[in-house]
Amino acid sequence: MKKLYLAISAALVIIVVLLSGPLLTNQSPSKSGKPNAYVGISYCGDTVEQGKQLIDKVKGYTNLFSLQSGLLQRDLDRVEELGDYAIDSGMYFLPYFGYFVPETFSVWLESAKTKWGDHLLGVYHGDEPGGKMLDGYVEYKDNATGDSIVKTMYGDVVLQKTNNIVINYEFNGNIRLSEPALAGSTSGLNSEVVFYPNGTVEIVRPAPRGFSYQTYQQLEDLRPLKDNAETAQRFYTRDKDSLDLLRNYTEVFTSDYGMYWFDYKAGYDVVLSQLGWNISVNQQLSFLRGAATAQQKDWGVIITWKYQTPPYLDNGTEILRQMQTSYECGAKYFIIFDYYGENPGTYGTMQEAHFEALKSFWRDVVNNPQIVQGSIKADSVVVFPKNYGWGARWEEDKIWGIFKADNQTRQMWTLMQKTLETHGLKTDFSYDDIDFPFSLIYQNIYYCNEK
Repeated sequence: MKKLYLAISAALVIIVVLLSGPLLTNQSPSKSGKPNAYVGISYCGDTVEQGKQLIDKVKGYTNLFSLQSGLLQRDLDRVEELGDYAIDSGMYFLPYFGYFVPETFSVWLESAKTKWGDHLLGVYHGDEPGGKMLDGYVEYKDNATGDSIVKTMYGDVVLQKTNNIVINYEFNGNIRLSEPALAGSTSGLNSEVVFYPNGTVEIVRPAPRGFSYQTYQQLEDLRPLKDNAETAQRFYTRDKDSLDLLRNYTEVFTSDYGMYWFDYKAGYDVVLSQLGWNISVNQQLSFLRGAATAQQKDWGVIITWKYQTPPYLDNGTEILRQMQTSYECGAKYFIIFDYYGENPGTYGTMQEAHFEALKSFWRDVVNNPQIVQGSIKADSVVVFPKNYGWGARWEEDKIWGIFKADNQTRQMWTLMQKTLETHGLKTDFSYDDIDFPFSLIYQNIYYCNEK
């Protein structure tokens, strides 16, 4: 009889463990009671039903659900419904908002924070602020003059003045001036002239009353984003109002593929490095960890596309390796970007091998006491000049997306590669700043001399 009782008791224990398994969150909470690692997926679909289906698929081996739907972000009721479902499933919730109306959004966010507490992990606001500065279009407003400033994907800087005069500072050094056609003009075309660095002037369409500016230097004196310091300052303040508003309620996340240091300086609390595309993972992690360490911020990774066609994501083995390496380097957040495009699979772009990789990461890394989060610590740092917003993806990469690489840039590239070769993942990359005492953090400090 006693043996039967013990057997029944043991069976009940096993059943309880098996039933509770899918509902467990991170098995190794920190002293604060929060998880040491947040592991999940991003949902980019257009329906609440598909989002819930994805949550049901992964809730046994993730603790984070990131909503990155361009459509759903504009419907706060549906955002709330998915947030409720994720949190009721034992997960933390991270919604994306690229745009919001401050007055109405503040009310919703305050209510969501009260309702969900710490399970509202934060707000994912905007995307790739540094990457867009390097490769895309970014618009600034000059509050002093009212002028519009656009940095283009080609590296040009376009200044549109309030009187509709447009000055295009081309990446190759030429300056193109366009002035509005006079009333009654038969052609209706703007007057246009090109000024070359060597002093040559080419009139494309003449101005009947003459152009407002006569020389290259006159226009160069008006140039916005004229140097690293001014460009950095404009970058820091561009989204300040939005970030300040969000940070009144919660932490603010973004993801990027470069310029992490400047993202943090602009006000983001957490930056996720986009891994998966064909840039060195070691280099990406060294840049992000270096920025986060100096500025005392949290960081993580988001696994993105390797290919522009199916299967989009890398294979499961490589994704698992990238996440484990990031974990051992100290990352706190881990997300797989499960983008829904045309003809998606049942669960977006993720295939079963990707779900298995996520499951293995949760079971064999995050909940494995033999693998220590942050065990790979940097003992060496390469310090770049202050405000030097170099893309650093290749030797000739642009600075701030608008300045050409030069001899200093090439020397920095050589030093980067040499340090990575010598110290590997124990290398960090940071920027010279009096507020961050590198000598208290690193054994080896390699400074890149300024011009």
